[in-house]
Amino acid sequence: MSRTPKRGGLLFNLLIVAGGLLFGFGLGFSHMAQPEVVLHFLQFEDFGLLFVMGGAAVVTGTTFAVATRWSRRAPLTGKAYARRLKSLDRNVLVGGAVFGVGWGLSGICPGAAYASLGIGNFPILFAIGGMFAGAYAQGLWRKYGTGQPTASTGTD
Repeated sequence: MSRTPKRGGLLFNLLIVAGGLLFGFGLGFSHMAQPEVVLHFLQFEDFGLLFVMGGAAVVTGTTFAVATRWSRRAPLTGKAYARRLKSLDRNVLVGGAVFGVGWGLSGICPGAAYASLGIGNFPILFAIGGMFAGAYAQGLWRKYGTGQPTASTGTD
């Protein structure tokens, strides 16, 4: 009998919710859910975001380094660890540029936008609505404009 929670099972979903709560609490606690803080970082006035992102990168990197040596399979899904390589192409560059402009204009990235709701920043709903509309428009463009499938593939 496998001790790995089934994807979509209760334990799996509870662990995902716990991870999201921890992430959101961390964003709120570090004040990174406030667009003003992000905008001050982008204007080179406050470098706190750099330390928060650096700390997160160190924790994540260490966790993945240890996890891949400890086990060959992901604990939640049971799938084998594998590198997912994406070539640096036009779509990556354009998508990154559009994301960066949106981040700069709104002062918030998608994860922090949801955490921002938790600290009472309800006008951020306009930015969240824009993210959904942009993702939907990109899906339509990809489906009808280029003839490519919209679902993620192993090469995405």
